[in-house]
Amino acid sequence: MADPSTPLSALNLSHGSIIFLFYHGERTVRGGPAVSPAGSFGRKMTMDDLIAKQTRITRQESPHCDSVSFDRDSANAFQLYVNETLAFASKRGGFMYGTVSEEGRVEVDFIYEPPQQGLEEDLILLRDPEEEKLVDAIAAGLGRRRVGFIFTQTVMQDKKDYHFTNKEILQAAELHAESELKEWVTVVVKLEVNEDGAADVHFEAFQMSDMCVKLFKEEWFVTEFGENDDPKLSKMKKDVVVGGKDVKEVDNDFFLVVVKIFDHQGPLSLGFPIENRNTHATLRSLKNHLDRAKNLPFVKRISDFHLLLFLAKSLGLGSDVPALAECVLTQSPVPEGYQLLIESMANTS
Repeated sequence: MADPSTPLSALNLSHGSIIFLFYHGERTVRGGPAVSPAGSFGRKMTMDDLIAKQTRITRQESPHCDSVSFDRDSANAFQLYVNETLAFASKRGGFMYGTVSEEGRVEVDFIYEPPQQGLEEDLILLRDPEEEKLVDAIAAGLGRRRVGFIFTQTVMQDKKDYHFTNKEILQAAELHAESELKEWVTVVVKLEVNEDGAADVHFEAFQMSDMCVKLFKEEWFVTEFGENDDPKLSKMKKDVVVGGKDVKEVDNDFFLVVVKIFDHQGPLSLGFPIENRNTHATLRSLKNHLDRAKNLPFVKRISDFHLLLFLAKSLGLGSDVPALAECVLTQSPVPEGYQLLIESMANTS
């Protein structure tokens, strides 16, 4: 190689040949990068290393929740209100309470509807921590816990080619992350036109994917939206890999895992006015409710979550209602003092 005019073929060199340079003395390269054996030249970059540096979003095939079953009366009361009273013109939401089996089956026995402001495309939960503490305490007395969130979509939403909007994805991910329950379920109720031109109410159940909840906790989601943003796409603050491509917009369906729906007849009754609706419960409501079931044992007459919440909020029985809830759970006689107090308050209406 001392003769610069020597052709490579004469030196048995071809494309891909490795040449080692050997020389005596020290050599300084000005402006070159500092390289140490521990750097990129000191070890091999494996495929796992490359994948670890990327956030890849794929569809999650299996939910942690095997199925969700609704108490028929509770599901019907929710959909009747949004259908007949609200006419699906504004959004409505509620927290579902029930049980989770070891096999991951969720049973919903009642729905608590928190204070809220429902708009055409937004659902603003005006959450009351004190009221939610009462709800959780009553639920615990009934052997139940918070297991999911249910909300409606309005007839004004153009949702022909998607299940959730980007705003709905954010709200569902936030509540799922807050719950710390892997079986947490999100249910959407919508009005759809069938083949005969009639409108049907549909319940659809999903879980937010593990990746969706992870990205929400790590604040990857863009939370501000413009008028021209596509509602079926969620925006990311950094690139993610979808289908082998680096993108900052992800189809919302990638974050949804379908859950099977069933129904059952739960152990609680439902007839007392539901909280935080346009029509408020009063002492007259309490008297009417008790009178309708006056031939039943008293514990049966108060076996209604919404009635127990009313007692906790309106009659100053907040600390006592969990004990009443336990009577309902076991269907054991209500202590006489509680019964007299509730009946006397009802008779003052």
